[in-house]
Amino acid sequence: MACMLGFELSAQGPTNVVLIVADDLGSVDLNCCGSDDLLTPNIDALANRGVRFTQFYVGSAICSPSRAALLTGRYPHRAQLPRNTDYKGMPGSQFTLAELFQEAGYRTSLIGKWHLGETPETDPQAQGFDEFFGHRRGCIDNYSHFFYWSGPNRHDLWRNRTEVFESGEYFPDLMVREAKRFLQAQQDEPFFLYFALNTPHYPMQAEQRFVDMYVDLEDANRQRYAAFVTSLDDKVGQVLDELDRLNLAENTLVVFMSDHGHSIEERAFGGGGSAGPYRGAKGTLWEGGIRVPCILSLPSVIPAGEIRDHWVTSMDLFPTIAEYVELKLPDHKIDGRSITNLIADVDASAPHNTWHWELYGKWAVRHKQWKLVKTDKETFLSDLSIDLSEHNNLAEANPDIVKALTALHKDWEVESHVQ
Repeated sequence: MACMLGFELSAQGPTNVVLIVADDLGSVDLNCCGSDDLLTPNIDALANRGVRFTQFYVGSAICSPSRAALLTGRYPHRAQLPRNTDYKGMPGSQFTLAELFQEAGYRTSLIGKWHLGETPETDPQAQGFDEFFGHRRGCIDNYSHFFYWSGPNRHDLWRNRTEVFESGEYFPDLMVREAKRFLQAQQDEPFFLYFALNTPHYPMQAEQRFVDMYVDLEDANRQRYAAFVTSLDDKVGQVLDELDRLNLAENTLVVFMSDHGHSIEERAFGGGGSAGPYRGAKGTLWEGGIRVPCILSLPSVIPAGEIRDHWVTSMDLFPTIAEYVELKLPDHKIDGRSITNLIADVDASAPHNTWHWELYGKWAVRHKQWKLVKTDKETFLSDLSIDLSEHNNLAEANPDIVKALTALHKDWEVESHVQ
């Protein structure tokens, strides 16, 4: 089946999609992204089979708005979810990637974390998923499946809209079990699987076999985190192996990414993840909060073992995935742009000159190599072409650039609320 871009899609039939999202994975916390103390062989192998981005930005530095941006292809403000949510969620009027696939006749499944609403209008099945197994809120204990982090404590494990109880069973293993079941059932029909991991998000509950692998790490926080990342890698590997076993790998687009940077919250023992050379972490608009790993693989279509240094965004995945599977985009505003040309050709043009973020009164704008971050304490201008660490504040020496970027952002604040 020929695509409009000139590449050939598999003759086996429509392209399937597996979208894998890690939770709180640090900017460089894969071996293929530069880590020298973490073991991530399965995700590294995926990178060897596809294209990895070094400047991949998410829509927000916290969970709900980042996921809203990913699934709608829109800025969190336009997706009407600029903050974390626990119940009300993203309005059902928003159109998700799952709904795009569902309308095209694909079977759609969400396995794992939702965190975009719990009402009948905002739960997974209201937003395009034929099947759902997982938790609706931001995190759960992996064995009791209770949400403990704000009252009242409550059990949070669901199959579709029915609460299910599997106390004592390790949730990441339940995710793999459900993914295999879904893939086996759908092996002869097109599918979209959103495999939304809850790891390495706290609580840090890695399996002992992975804890034992890192006993020589001196930093106890890094030990906990490293074991959980390798556990995550193991679950990803099991899903990829099942695609191979079912002879689905050649016809399946696999996307792997993190929702934002690593956590330094108390519940994550103050850290353990790494942003490498970048400043900041989860909850900040510095690079370490919003620049994350991303890999795309589709055999015979996407080049193998290549790297792209152009900056792109998670919102670009909506139109990119749609183009790979030849689905028509909705008529409403999509902020992302397809990056299929860039994936195919390292010399293709970058899709963006300017991008914006806003979170709890803080905001940031990137324009070409310049990035302006505004917090309640400072106005910080950096030139990312020479200062990836956002260490040197150039605001005072470049007032005209600060003024111009501020004006761009003020215009965006108005425009981004338009539906």
